Amino acid sequence: MDLQTLKNIIEAILLSADKPLDVRHLETLFEADADRPSRDEIRQALAELQQDYEGRGTELKEISSGFRMQVRQDYAQWVGRLWEEKPARYSRALLETLVLIAYRQPITRGEIEEIRGVSVSTHIAKTLLEREWIRVLGHKDVPGKPAMYGTTKEFLDYFNLKTLNDLPPLSDIKDLDKLHPELALGDDVAEAANDEADQGENNQDLSTIEDERLTTESSGEISTDNQADSVNEEPVEQNIAENSPENTTDSMDEESFEDTVDAVQEASEA
Repeated sequence: MDLQTLKNIIEAILLSADKPLDVRHLETLFEADADRPSRDEIRQALAELQQDYEGRGTELKEISSGFRMQVRQDYAQWVGRLWEEKPARYSRALLETLVLIAYRQPITRGEIEEIRGVSVSTHIAKTLLEREWIRVLGHKDVPGKPAMYGTTKEFLDYFNLKTLNDLPPLSDIKDLDKLHPELALGDDVAEAANDEADQGENNQDLSTIEDERLTTESSGEISTDNQADSVNEEPVEQNIAENSPENTTDSMDEESFEDTVDAVQEASEA
């Protein structure tokens, strides 16, 4: 089989496939042919196809699960207008958690909370597990045996990555927020509400607490210190920039962490 014919066949297969295909899978599709191509010939055809698609609206991209034909990210906003539904948008709280897992895996929920300075709600963990972006890699050998989380192939595929080594270095995305000032994080409020519901099921409503505080204050039953404790509660989720320096890691400072979260947000909306 000549190379051009092989390229045409592989191109047709990848355009028709509903999932990425790796070289071994492609090789099995030629088993019934007398002049079936070798694995090296398939790789050569794929490499030339990638070159052929340079400078076009679509590209042949190798990701974790194999090769797939896709629209280039530069043109995603126009293609997205074909569908009425809006792309999924995720809160900063969820993205911060995902970034920490991606860059620091394996990592436990407690370690994430220590770095971020706030609790990781069960809603966030459930969402990431349901999307199959993270999985439990094992359990840490400490009291309580907490689960250690890591990313999955589905995570790599969704964010157009072949391996974790393709994650952008933190130094390369320092000024991403300046390049994309319009980046929206409109679900923060909704996410915070979910987090409050997860963590405060047995707590009184804040308005009720405030009413009780005012009533008690008027009767002189609590001290000024106790009054402050009852109303100056930390929000469940807050911007990572408000955290103290000791809550960051040696390999990821606050500015880099912010920019990395913004990069993940942009990729998820593409």
